[in-house]
Amino acid sequence: MKSRQQAAPAGAARRLLEGYLSHLAHERRLSAHTASGYARDIGALIALAGATPLERLQTHEVRRFIAQLHARGLSGKSLARTLSAWRGFYRYLARDHGFKHNPCAGIRAPKAAKKLPRALSPDEAQQLLARDAAGPLELRDKAILELFYSSGLRLSELTGLDPGDVQLDEGTVRVTGKGAKTRIVPVGGPAVSALRAWLAVRPTLARSGERALFVNARGARLGPRAVQARLERWAIGQGLGRRVHPHALRHSFASHVLQSSGDLRAVQEMLGHASIATTQVYTQLDFQHLAKVYDAAHPRARKRT
Repeated sequence: MKSRQQAAPAGAARRLLEGYLSHLAHERRLSAHTASGYARDIGALIALAGATPLERLQTHEVRRFIAQLHARGLSGKSLARTLSAWRGFYRYLARDHGFKHNPCAGIRAPKAAKKLPRALSPDEAQQLLARDAAGPLELRDKAILELFYSSGLRLSELTGLDPGDVQLDEGTVRVTGKGAKTRIVPVGGPAVSALRAWLAVRPTLARSGERALFVNARGARLGPRAVQARLERWAIGQGLGRRVHPHALRHSFASHVLQSSGDLRAVQEMLGHASIATTQVYTQLDFQHLAKVYDAAHPRARKRT
C-alpha cells in the first residue's frame, strides 16, 4: 500500500518534469547537456519528496533535503546549482500549473569551501627569489616578490602602497587592508635590501608627483593584473614549472611562519584577519596541530594527574 501511495505523487511529478524539460528545450532552447543537468537535479528532488506531492512541499522539508544531499558529499557549489534548478522548476510550475508557492525561495546552499593555492615549499620560495635583478623593472619585480613573501600582503594592499608606508630603518610597512583598517607588518632583511635597491632607481621611472611605491614602465601606479603577469613570468624564468599567484605567496608566508613558530595569533595579526577562524582555514591547520598549540599555550589545557 505504501509503495502505491508513493508511486502516485512520483508519477505526477515525473510528468511535470517532462513538461518542464520540453519547456527548456523548445522555449528556452537550452542545450541537451544543460537540460540533462536540470533533469538530474530535479529528479533528486522528486526522489527525496517520495510520497509528498510537489505542491505540498514546505520550506523546512526542502532544507532537510539539502542537508541530506550535503551529508552525501555534495559540495556547496553543487548544492547551489541544485537549488537553482529547483527554484526554476517551481517558477515554471507556478506559471503553467498553478502552484501557489515556491518552497525553495530564500534557501541558501552551504558556502563552498574556498580553494586555497598550494603554498610554495621553502625550497621553492628560495628558488623563486634566488634570481638577481637586472635593470629598473626587474629591481621593482624583485622588491615586489620579496615583500609579498616577507610580509604576507594581499595583492590590493601591495599595489596600494606609497613610499611613505615603508619604514626601511625600522623594517616595517604600514598596510591598509580590508575595511580600511591599518596595520604595521614586519619586513625581513632581504625584502628591505630589495626595496632599497628599487627605491634608488624608482625616480627614473615614476612620473612627477606619482605617489605609488611601485610604478609601471609609463611611470603610473602598477595595477594588480600587471603584478600577476610579472610574477608568473618570473616564476617561469626560475623554472618552477607551475603558476605562482600573489595569493600563493601570501599563503606561503602564513604557512611557513606558522610551521616555524606555531603562533596562530601572531599570524592572524600579520595577515590582517578579523577572526582567528579565518586564519585557521587559510593556513589549512589540522586539528592535531591546533591541539599542540593549545596545549602549549593554555594554562588549563593539560590534564593534571
